[in-house]
Amino acid sequence: MPNFSGNWKMKSSENFEELLKALGVNMMLRKIAVAAASKPAVEIRQDGESFYIKNLHHTVRTTEISFSVGEEFEEQTVDGRPCKSLAKWESENKLVCEQRLLKGDGPKTGWSREMTNDGSSSW
Repeated sequence: MPNFSGNWKMKSSENFEELLKALGVNMMLRKIAVAAASKPAVEIRQDGESFYIKNLHHTVRTTEISFSVGEEFEEQTVDGRPCKSLAKWESENKLVCEQRLLKGDGPKTGWSREMTNDGSSSW
């Protein structure tokens, strides 16, 4: 199991605005969210199967979650809807999380973190 602990910066983000559009986020909020999500700093602390992830979106907000792999936890989707999430190991180096909305309907969402061979992390 890799150790994701450390401070990370996003290298790239693809189709984020299109995702927000599919989620029904209005144009003004999409523009703000895209600006906020561009190159956030990410702090990850890992102790075995327990994780703490802090995303620092300098211009708009900071998000923090704590969870254990294989145990359901509450968080928010990228567009701010409350959900129950479940993180699982997809492979030795990749953690995937499925999100289930607490209210209403909407597209299936989730996130992943992967440690690559060069020691970088992607999400």
